[in-house]
Amino acid sequence: MRIRFDPAKSELLRKNPKRGIGFEEAQALFDGNYYEALRRDEPPEQWRATGWVNANLYSVIYEVREDDHGEYYWLVTLWKATEDERKEYENAS
Repeated sequence: MRIRFDPAKSELLRKNPKRGIGFEEAQALFDGNYYEALRRDEPPEQWRATGWVNANLYSVIYEVREDDHGEYYWLVTLWKATEDERKEYENAS
């Protein structure tokens, strides 16, 4: 799956101590096991994926978009997983 994002927003996320990483690092979440849930079903439909990036569990919000080359994930935002998200991930694993 191709992944795209706003580089300026990625830099803002990286500088935010509550986030700690940018979208560049967060892409690794999709390389391993992750828990996926529909976050919003109104257009644009958004999904939340929770998985490991380095030694931390993160949640990423993304939209599935399409261009001339097919579908790709557009990363919207990210954060360190909450306790509830951690439990969802563990129950799904």
